[in-house]
Amino acid sequence: MLLTVSGPAGSGKSTTAAGLAEALDLEHVSGGDIFRDLAAERGYSPVEFNELAEEDERIDRDLDRRLYEIARDRDDLVLESRLAGWLAGDHADFRLWLDAPIDVRGARIADREGKSVQRAREETERRERSEHKRYADYYGIDIDDLSIYDFVVNTARWTAEDVHAILTSAIERYDPAADEGRYPVAVVDDFQP
Repeated sequence: MLLTVSGPAGSGKSTTAAGLAEALDLEHVSGGDIFRDLAAERGYSPVEFNELAEEDERIDRDLDRRLYEIARDRDDLVLESRLAGWLAGDHADFRLWLDAPIDVRGARIADREGKSVQRAREETERRERSEHKRYADYYGIDIDDLSIYDFVVNTARWTAEDVHAILTSAIERYDPAADEGRYPVAVVDDFQP
């Protein structure tokens, strides 16, 4: 089974993806971890690296190519990244989008990274503007188009444990044979990183 977990920063992607991987006995691969590692290797913060990626498309294309190949070549996996649902194409068995209001996400990021809520919010908004532009320019993806996802959750409405329980139940009850061919999904099938 290939699950994708997508959403903006601070939406609970990492917590949710790790919990689902453990509960469903799947491997967890995080695009955010790969991106942060690439940024740190080059001496940048994630926000700075995002802005650098606006000028050097090789950064995004390298990361996205890695995620694309992982999605195409492996099963029994929870793939977590902003574009995971798009990159996995028809190989994904279940696509999840997590979200929360910017104030909630900013507070979560501030807590996680030990910075002020205001700073976390401003950096997150800058990062998201940068990502929206790049995804549209490089791949023609409108990241706000949630029509490709099987399940969309506002994680501010429940605890992390509740979100985990809701999604685990939905995934376990999902029968892909029941909607075979009924819901075609427009995804990046001809992805060219």
